[in-house]
Amino acid sequence: MINKSFSMKHWRLGIVAVLVLTGQVSMGQKIYSLSVKQAADLALQNVTEIKNLQIDRELQISKNREYIAQAFPQLSGTVSTQHFFSIPVTLLPDFISPSVYQVLVDNGVRNGAGAPIIKPSGPPEFFPAQFGVPWQSSAGFTFQQLLFQPDLFIAIAARKKAVDFTEANLKIMEDSIKSNVYRSYYSVKIAEKRKQYLDESIVRLRKLKSDQEKLYKNGFAERLDIDKTQVSLNNLMSTTNQIEKLIEIGYASLKFGLAINQKDSLILTDSLSEEEVKKDLLELTNFQYTDRKEIQLLGVVKDLQGLDVKRNKLSYMPIIATYWNYSRNALGQEFNLFNFEKKWFKASVWGINMSVPIFDAGQKGERIRQAKLNLQKTKNTEENLKRAIDLQINTSSIIFRNALTTLDMQDQNLDLAQRVYAATMKKYQQGLGSSFELLQTETDLENAEANFFQALYDAITAKIAYTKALGKL
Repeated sequence: MINKSFSMKHWRLGIVAVLVLTGQVSMGQKIYSLSVKQAADLALQNVTEIKNLQIDRELQISKNREYIAQAFPQLSGTVSTQHFFSIPVTLLPDFISPSVYQVLVDNGVRNGAGAPIIKPSGPPEFFPAQFGVPWQSSAGFTFQQLLFQPDLFIAIAARKKAVDFTEANLKIMEDSIKSNVYRSYYSVKIAEKRKQYLDESIVRLRKLKSDQEKLYKNGFAERLDIDKTQVSLNNLMSTTNQIEKLIEIGYASLKFGLAINQKDSLILTDSLSEEEVKKDLLELTNFQYTDRKEIQLLGVVKDLQGLDVKRNKLSYMPIIATYWNYSRNALGQEFNLFNFEKKWFKASVWGINMSVPIFDAGQKGERIRQAKLNLQKTKNTEENLKRAIDLQINTSSIIFRNALTTLDMQDQNLDLAQRVYAATMKKYQQGLGSSFELLQTETDLENAEANFFQALYDAITAKIAYTKALGKL
């Protein structure tokens, strides 16, 4: 089993103390002490993708309010003034001459030759006339109320589903973010535990080398034994150095995943053991497709597309709106918009409009057909997704169970390797074993440790994948 005597709490407190005492914690630098759940929550607060999806939700809410506002009364006001440099000319029929001739004829008036005056025939005569004044001003307002418009009212009915769509996208992204944070968090914890064991191995080899040097001075050991131990020690220190760099990269990647400053300090408070991997296994049951955020998203899409079908069907209905306009007009030879003593003439009108679709050559029918086909595509996608989820759950379950079995085996191997090393060390100290045999068991112990930590990491990542497949991350 893992040596649990090492106090991670004291180790973390030591890091904080060193940072403070050496002045590495600057005024603008923060220290984050996080469990894996706290790390995931912090990422959900900070990550740009989550922030943008939250903005998308607010945008949809704002659009919903915009749609609703269209169904309320609309009021607009206008103020205008015009100056005609040349008043428009209108041709009027000559209604004076025919009237005059008719009077002359009726009264029997004769011309200079004594002949009776005859009313002229032929096409009517026209004469130009100008109506109006150069300056015309107007001020008023118009009230409009939409009484019935199918697509608008369907959009209002769909506003809740539109918000649900943005929230479903947000939940999918949250699952992805949490999965990445969990993996990064535990990869760092694995590397730290691995380094802890390597440090213990280095201490043992240094002790062995020191004992061998003393025996060599007294003629009870060969120089070859010391050199072999030094080679093993060098290899071990090289491996430790590599893991230290991996830990640094792991912390940097995790900070990026949490969207915090790279200069900030990060302390991971959760432990990692076989018990942690096997915890809450009973909760990973009672799966339903609706537990998956992707299924929830497609459900919302289907609802929206169903409303789109309804909207296109209602497009055969008329659009009805009413309006009322009131205005005041001022007319004059001079500009008098601000002359309030001048008389303003009022005008007021009320009306109702109804636009009825009669013939569109089948456009609406094709739109209805297209909407239905899009809905069918989404249903097909949902069925295929369910099959993919079944495969994902089955595969991740097998991988997880296999990872747990491997973890148990590697745990047993590590326990055996530790006992073999302890027995070999005892024999060596009693002079019954060789240093070569001790170095070999040390190497076997290091390999057992490496295999155990790899199995532990594989098990925790397999659990994360299985939990995500069940929609319970």
